[in-house]
Amino acid sequence: MFCYCDFHIHSCLSPCGQPEMTPSNIARMAALQGYNIIAVSDHNTTGNCRAVIRAAAEAGIVAIPAMELTTSEEVHMLCLLPSADAADEFGKYVYERLPDIRNEPGFFGEQILMDFDDNILGYEERLLINATDISLQDVPALLAVYGGVAIPAHIDRSSFSILSNLGYIDRSLGFRAVEISRGCDPRILLENYPELDNMPYYKNSDAHDLYSMLTAKNGLELVEITAEEIIDIFKRGDVPNRLK
Repeated sequence: MFCYCDFHIHSCLSPCGQPEMTPSNIARMAALQGYNIIAVSDHNTTGNCRAVIRAAAEAGIVAIPAMELTTSEEVHMLCLLPSADAADEFGKYVYERLPDIRNEPGFFGEQILMDFDDNILGYEERLLINATDISLQDVPALLAVYGGVAIPAHIDRSSFSILSNLGYIDRSLGFRAVEISRGCDPRILLENYPELDNMPYYKNSDAHDLYSMLTAKNGLELVEITAEEIIDIFKRGDVPNRLK
């Protein structure tokens, strides 16, 4: 079956996520826009994943756990996890490797923990958008430990991307697919980086507000709607689009 998917959405737990990006609002907007599967991938945390999974089920769609990890090289990596338990454990591991710097809500924004019904459970006091001490070269193996997969995020961007910060993608590390921004022209990207020829790619919204959750356009062919099958697709690089 073909399923419309968006694996890169920020909730109000990300300091850059707008306050209206609550679990229930995200799930309902995603259902309204025609998505079958979503993932909330907040910066260096999985704290709202369980709430989003529950809210998505209430809205009649599926959510899988995810995170946008910032490596020590300040490269953003989209990480998909197989279960809420795995996400909790991965979240703990990452949190211990995040600098203990206090958030300044007036400058960076609130970091709000919520339940599935949008009740506030608390506020994360440690600033989540800093780089961890996890090196990029260790990320693929690290995600494998938790049964997940790592995808270089928005590689076309001029900051916080593997191309902007390192200038290349080392395929020997095991990256089988990449994410490009929804406004990226794949032909121009390939002209600038011909070594990416035939690299599978996927477009997500990277939505930080409800207005950025646009009508569903991208998706995957699935036998079953499970996080494990989606992770396997990205591990194999079997996403439908290729840079060519």
